[in-house]
Amino acid sequence: MKPDITETTDSDISASRAEQTHQLNVGDQTIHARRNPGKWRNIKWITNAVWLIFFFGAYFRWDDRQAVLWDIPHRQFHLFGVTILPQDFWLLSLVLLFFAMLLAVATAIAGRVWCGFFCFQTVWTDIFTWIEDKLEGNPQKRRKLDKAPWSVAKIRIKAIKHLLWLLISVFTGISFVAWFTDVYQLWADLVTLAPRSGVWTTIVIFTAGTYLLAGFMREQVCLWLCPYARIQSAMVDRHTVIPTYDERRGEPRGHVKKKLKSMQSPGGDCIDCGLCVTACPTGVDIRAGLQEGCLMCALCLDACDTVMDKVGRPKGLIRYASLDEIESDVILPLSSRTRVWIYGVILSIAAAGVVYGLAGLDTVELNVLHTRQPLYVLQSDGSIQNQYTLKVLNKMTHDVDVRISATGPAGFRLINAREIITARGSTVTPAMVFVRIPRENLTARSLPITFRIEGTVDSEAFISERESIFVGP
Repeated sequence: MKPDITETTDSDISASRAEQTHQLNVGDQTIHARRNPGKWRNIKWITNAVWLIFFFGAYFRWDDRQAVLWDIPHRQFHLFGVTILPQDFWLLSLVLLFFAMLLAVATAIAGRVWCGFFCFQTVWTDIFTWIEDKLEGNPQKRRKLDKAPWSVAKIRIKAIKHLLWLLISVFTGISFVAWFTDVYQLWADLVTLAPRSGVWTTIVIFTAGTYLLAGFMREQVCLWLCPYARIQSAMVDRHTVIPTYDERRGEPRGHVKKKLKSMQSPGGDCIDCGLCVTACPTGVDIRAGLQEGCLMCALCLDACDTVMDKVGRPKGLIRYASLDEIESDVILPLSSRTRVWIYGVILSIAAAGVVYGLAGLDTVELNVLHTRQPLYVLQSDGSIQNQYTLKVLNKMTHDVDVRISATGPAGFRLINAREIITARGSTVTPAMVFVRIPRENLTARSLPITFRIEGTVDSEAFISERESIFVGP
């Protein structure tokens, strides 16, 4: 038994056909897309929330500092409990490689899924258009308001909308700067107008960029400015799962009779309502096949599934599917796709490297520099002396006491070395030491020696060792 669809579908379909007067948005007009509810719209809200939590991560605290901080003046990157320093640059390189390969794998498997669900431009545009929809109404009302002469009511609605856009844009600009400095100190400085000119300039640039790109250019950024739109075609093939119209099932199209009780003539499942087009933020007609303007946001799937429900037909007329599946019902398993395997192997190597690097990061690290001029000094008692600079890197924000020790050949002695030094938080603390060895104990021109530091952090003991050499005549 078919559901009663008279109440909403007649108006929706007639409105969508009236709205279907535009083509792909090439920047000469503003497209007001219909915001249909559905599974993919809910997924978009979830992915939007994930991105927003990540972007505003600077407001979260971890121990005694903020969770995410690019501390450029001190050349440190803090991510929750991990601190990465310049000598760990290889780890950052692996992280970038990991995300690049993750994007490649996602594109090879599911097309521009990044654009549709995760890209910051998509997220902010979605928020801005949601505000517009709540204030100005559905697409028909928004177009009518745009064409209407200026009045007190129109000015009030437009002013509220742009004020909210500007507030979000300003907050976005401030939050971006907060990635590079302590967020609470930043807000305190802003209240007292104390920030430097560079901070104000960055906030203004990001405010203007967010306001213009998300509020006015919208998906035009994806079409004309984003390089990913140009290169994604090289990573998509006939086996990639993308939003696709099932032409064999949908054609020939036929309109619905009054009250949507039956078709005018026997045909395909597509009733040519046009809701899939009016739901697309770039005006793409998915029934014409894969197009450059398709962001693969899957909103057309929600629109079509809603209509299929109302006319009592199976969902999935527009669905995520590969061209092979649509044309010949052939689904190639991932294990048979060489491209995905190559991307996946590189992705796995990068991920393994990141895990290995994070596991090997010490809270307190020791580096040893051997003085080159002079390499060694002959003492009056006949022993040979070398000079070293120990650099103790404390990645925590508070000071910690460390004990210095060393091991080496027979007769090995540390001279003028403090047994315990205080390693300053979030910086490198140097300590100069001398090592003496009786000349008769030197069996080679250079011998290995090992320096060690040890201490306790939060009731947990730590040890860091570095090997160096002792040079003799």
